[in-house]
Amino acid sequence: MKNRPFSAGWTVLGAALISVFLSACASSVPRATPVAEGVTRVELGKVGVTMLSDGQGARVLDANFVRNASLAEVQADLQAAGLPTDKLDVPYNSLVVDVGAQRVLFDTGNGEFGGAGSGKLLENMSKAGIDPKSITAVVISHFHGDHINGLRNKAGQVVFPNAKIYVPTPEWNWWMDEARYTATPEASRGGLNTARRVFGPLAGSVIRFEPGKEVLPGVRSIAAFGHTPGHTVFMIEGGSRKLLYWADTTNVSMFVRNPEWAVMFDMDAEAAKATRRRIADLAIAENALVAGFHLTSPGVGTLSVRGKGYDFTPLK
Repeated sequence: MKNRPFSAGWTVLGAALISVFLSACASSVPRATPVAEGVTRVELGKVGVTMLSDGQGARVLDANFVRNASLAEVQADLQAAGLPTDKLDVPYNSLVVDVGAQRVLFDTGNGEFGGAGSGKLLENMSKAGIDPKSITAVVISHFHGDHINGLRNKAGQVVFPNAKIYVPTPEWNWWMDEARYTATPEASRGGLNTARRVFGPLAGSVIRFEPGKEVLPGVRSIAAFGHTPGHTVFMIEGGSRKLLYWADTTNVSMFVRNPEWAVMFDMDAEAAKATRRRIADLAIAENALVAGFHLTSPGVGTLSVRGKGYDFTPLK
């Protein structure tokens, strides 16, 4: 029997099926719904995500910001991305996740201790209709000031009074170690002093966990050391799509595109570079949305491979 030619009808049908398939894939990407300036919601079925801006900082771009790339290389990357080449805008993004019976705040922002343009978390929580008293858990990724200063105000009051506080054990052990504090010159104790001011009065109630463990039902911790000695990220599961909160795995989006670059804020640059690739590859392998404290507004989106690096595409 002779082979019958592939008919035009089948060609049209095949094209239609491909179109439907691609449309379905596109629609599987959740949408970001702006609630107000600084507030964005993403619904993931049984998991609700609210991105909350804590404002934005800025710094003059100089040759010290990236340790292993020239200023000209950094400026060329920024120009290619359509960004200013003389300064860096640094967004701050906290997020609240409703998962199971818990309302979890990941990182607390600058509070009353940040620079101009920051410290807007409580204002934006109010816009979102989220009462600080409704937060049942505060989960901290690491102890840099812009992530922990919002836990207590200048009067010393706990800002989220009904929340249990969870911190990575390796992070606690490094920043709260008395021998390290004593051995550190007074002029270099800034971060250590911040950790003590924030956590000292709470030491008896803070819950410490080993990265790799489930912190809460639906919240799995993952070691991501390098940016700080105990920097930890979190996979939120149970919704229609996984969400990876990767905190400061990258500081700003240029380090997504250039994961080998070493930013001045990474305490162990080599470990941080390896972590960036491992965590980015994990997000892609698990088809997880990515949320980051310093990622482009609204701070949540998708990740894809781009040459030797990655691309972050904010949700719209």
